[in-house]
Amino acid sequence: MIINILTVILTIFIGCFVIYIFFNYKKLNYLKIHGIPHVTPLPILGNLASIVFRQKHTGEFQLKLYNKFSNSKYFGYYDFQTPVIVLRDIELIKSIGVKNFESFQDHRLFFDDSSDPMFSRNLFALKGQKWHDVRILLSPAFTSNKMKIMFKLISECAINFAEFLSNDEKKNNKIRDIKDCFTRYTNDVIATCAFGINVDSMKNPKNEFYLMGIDVTDPVKMSIKFIFLRMFPKLLKFFNIRFISMKIEKFFTNVISTTINMRDKNEISRPDMLQLMMDSRGESNKIQLTSVEMTAQAFVFFFGGFDTISTHVSFVAYELALNSKIQMKLQEEINFVLQITNNNPSYEAINGMEYLDAVISECLRKYPIVPFVDRVCNKQFELPPNQPDSKPFIIEPGMSIMIPIYAIQHDLSYYEEPEKFNPDRFLNTGNASNKSATFLAFGLGPRQCIGNRFAVLETKIVLFHLLARCNLKVCKKTNVPLKLSKKTFTLTAVGGYWLEIEKRNVKCNSRK
Repeated sequence: MIINILTVILTIFIGCFVIYIFFNYKKLNYLKIHGIPHVTPLPILGNLASIVFRQKHTGEFQLKLYNKFSNSKYFGYYDFQTPVIVLRDIELIKSIGVKNFESFQDHRLFFDDSSDPMFSRNLFALKGQKWHDVRILLSPAFTSNKMKIMFKLISECAINFAEFLSNDEKKNNKIRDIKDCFTRYTNDVIATCAFGINVDSMKNPKNEFYLMGIDVTDPVKMSIKFIFLRMFPKLLKFFNIRFISMKIEKFFTNVISTTINMRDKNEISRPDMLQLMMDSRGESNKIQLTSVEMTAQAFVFFFGGFDTISTHVSFVAYELALNSKIQMKLQEEINFVLQITNNNPSYEAINGMEYLDAVISECLRKYPIVPFVDRVCNKQFELPPNQPDSKPFIIEPGMSIMIPIYAIQHDLSYYEEPEKFNPDRFLNTGNASNKSATFLAFGLGPRQCIGNRFAVLETKIVLFHLLARCNLKVCKKTNVPLKLSKKTFTLTAVGGYWLEIEKRNVKCNSRK
């Protein structure tokens, strides 16, 4: 009896597998048929087995393929069952990302508009003309003039943050996971700059805004959801499994609607993204956003800045603690700026710091916020021959291409000793530039990150005020060497970013 049951189960399994192979044979042989260099895929998982089973992080996975096909302008791999073209050639990347942007405007998405409006209606997810109109509407929020205005708001958060850490003399708090601290700082900055809410997450660690941010940006949970969303999108939709929970959606919807009503009632105007969307109401020459769409834009600003910026600053802090000479050189530049500004640094003074800019650029190169960016073809496009003796390849509408940021920024051809943290390469005397096509931390072309200027400014301000007051030192809990997590989509350190925070004997009076 038991043998018969096992035989039936095995027969059903083999039958399903044969049916799967039959219907997906052509799809799983697409790259081979078209002569695109690739690694033979597995059924169902394609080439992502090492990521699904947490053997490699995403950047390491793409770097291995990138180096394997070093003589190719582009290569391919299977994102589960979907063939993807990965670009290696820098001129080709510029062509697709900038010159021929109209053929590759959109991202490949898995979110359903009805069940996940917070993701499907934000700027990152929007497509075509709708994306273009919303981008034009929101761009003024990130101009230099707006950055100057928001500089004061960000500085207040950074000063509160730095003074709390420097004056906290509790013995147990000298050694901290610096990521936890920076997450509270980025939470406060986004709350005040995007939502008009004043929060002090260091003094009030359990405020609702912060707790919601921790919930929605949990890197492991989000990565697992993302994998299942890509593998079984119809199944998740059938069971109404959402990427963003109703609890979180209701919280942010309530925050936005309350803020809009308060500003309208009290005639309050603030220099932030929400105000731009509010001011567009009733203007015939601007796109009209619904309250749901406004919430989606504000939410993605929160989602994009809460964890990614705090992770980036944590990587900077870790490298500075590990490289004390670099930290001292940066503190010398900070001391000089404090001296010439009478301890009251301006937007121009901090933004013009050459070495601080080089430190941040080098960290973005070594640890890019996202390991790759994608584009979806919406108009037939011809790629040049991969090799001198090969034929051009036609990308059809609906196909995805990838730009391997992590791999390019770790390419020996572009960056000498890529695993070494060396800010000097971004100084005038160095051979790298954060305006180069090989520096892609924020993407490239019209669809590059809209908030890149804000993210860099937020990072510069907090590092300035923290390093003016504190030294960052390696401690017994610091992981040396640092290992990147294989459980998350974005780059994250295994075991946190534990450092010792030592107060400096320097007077800072930045509240003038």
